[in-house]
Amino acid sequence: MSAAKMTVEQAFGCEIKKARESLQKSQQTLAFDAEVHRTYISLIERGQKSPTLAVIGRLAKALNVRPSALLRRVEARLEQAKS
Repeated sequence: MSAAKMTVEQAFGCEIKKARESLQKSQQTLAFDAEVHRTYISLIERGQKSPTLAVIGRLAKALNVRPSALLRRVEARLEQAKS
């Protein structure tokens, strides 16, 4: 996929996957910790779902990161994709 065509959902998914893998968590473990279904994590990571603020908060907590920091990473990824 062309970086210039990256959507917010795709950027968010990339950051979730990056954070999850850095903690060596499986999708199943992250889903359990964030109280969502494993397939929902997969859909988020592939940019096919846009989570609610409540889910973003639970994901951030499960990944040991502030929601604001997670969203800043998404914003930075989108800015980088424009360059």
